[in-house]
Amino acid sequence: MKLIIQIPCYNEEKTLPQTLADLPSKLEGIDKIEILIIDDGSTDNTLKVAKEHGVDHVIRFNKHAGLARAFKTGIEEALRLKADIIVNTDADNQYQASEIPKLIKPILEKKADIVIGNRQILKTHSQGLIKGILQFAGSLVVSRLSGLKLGDVTSGFRAFSRQAAVTLNIVSDFSYTLESIIQAGKKGLSVVEVPIKTNKVLRKSRLFKNNFHYIQRSIATIIRVYVAYEGFRIFVMSGTVFISLGIFLILRYAYFYFANLNPSGHMQSLIAAAILIVVGFLIVVLGLLVDLVCGTRRIAEESLTRLKELKNVKIDK
Repeated sequence: MKLIIQIPCYNEEKTLPQTLADLPSKLEGIDKIEILIIDDGSTDNTLKVAKEHGVDHVIRFNKHAGLARAFKTGIEEALRLKADIIVNTDADNQYQASEIPKLIKPILEKKADIVIGNRQILKTHSQGLIKGILQFAGSLVVSRLSGLKLGDVTSGFRAFSRQAAVTLNIVSDFSYTLESIIQAGKKGLSVVEVPIKTNKVLRKSRLFKNNFHYIQRSIATIIRVYVAYEGFRIFVMSGTVFISLGIFLILRYAYFYFANLNPSGHMQSLIAAAILIVVGFLIVVLGLLVDLVCGTRRIAEESLTRLKELKNVKIDK
């Protein structure tokens, strides 16, 4: 059983040494542990620090590409290196490496495909009260959309089985955390959480500028990913609302007409009803087109998953 611990890095020369020093060299149930660094175009000595500490594998981007790209590249490389379990952690030493055994245990016991370290943000206030409330609210929304019951959907401390890593296809350019959860729920992967302890925050997050930026990008990511899997339902439900309002206004006009209660004074209702019904019909048609696109995406993802599986079989040989 081979475990690869991947660490996306961007200008982490100050915190990376401690992060690497705390990583385990032996774990029960694991035969081999390797460290993979993804240097996301750092302009400091991150790459030099990684090599000085003897990491097993390094991938370097020539320019900063973002966390989602770094995560995706790390997963692909870990699969190429024949990892059975992949653990993703941050280079800022936020997550305690001593919690890795707890993180991989459900996968070793075949009880989960993905395990997320729950930081218990509202309880510990480790991210600040405002950010904690925002992340808690976000967790409720993502849990509802994905069909999974999770309390910390933005935690980057995660473990993936080999099959889960093959199945997920990250396309977001902001963050992989939300997209991977919604994908996992829609693809029937088993996702569980384990409570973890965290270290003291050493620096502010570089993923977003402020709370408003965080909310804006997160909402955009959630909508984009959810529509990719449930676009038909969203558009048909929206179109149905418009059509229903139009029908209501028609019935209202019919009531005044047959009751001879000055129907000519309610012509605006009839015009509004026609507009609402037409708009609703167009939205439903748009939903049908979106469903075709979503179907094409699902076929493409399934093909990509099969391609990954075949590629991994060839590697294993």
